[in-house]
Amino acid sequence: MRVGSGLDSETAEYRRGDFMISTDRERLDLDVVHGFLTNSYWAKGIPRKTVESSIEHSLCFGIYEGGPQVGFARVISDFATFAYVGDVFVLDTYRGLGLGKWLMECITQHPELQNLRRWILTTRDAHGLYAQVGFTPVKSPERFMEIQRPNIYEAVNNL
Repeated sequence: MRVGSGLDSETAEYRRGDFMISTDRERLDLDVVHGFLTNSYWAKGIPRKTVESSIEHSLCFGIYEGGPQVGFARVISDFATFAYVGDVFVLDTYRGLGLGKWLMECITQHPELQNLRRWILTTRDAHGLYAQVGFTPVKSPERFMEIQRPNIYEAVNNL
């Protein structure tokens, strides 16, 4: 594994059998990432340019089988106190192989993301996966606030 510091760091790579997880943004297949996200429940209709921008400003993890990309996640962080994990997916044909758990292990064990005070994420249906790497329900939900715009991409696409 090679690692540097911050968003411009050297690439971190993790291998397991025929699969590799890499933080090299140059390897990411934007067609795969955008194709999945634009059809997901959390980012339905997301514009490609928005995906490009989100990748540019995040620490991204791609899962690859040989060459093709089969999964993705990104972390938004200040690399000192806080991290938000988002856009986590494994393509349908690769589910059930333990890749999601491995991806989350690589993310939470990444050297630049250690000693953070808080990690958060949101999920509709993958609580079991995230619990395996230490995530729990928010202990004080009354302290959290949000601005949520669930149909934002519909509005953007209609401009």
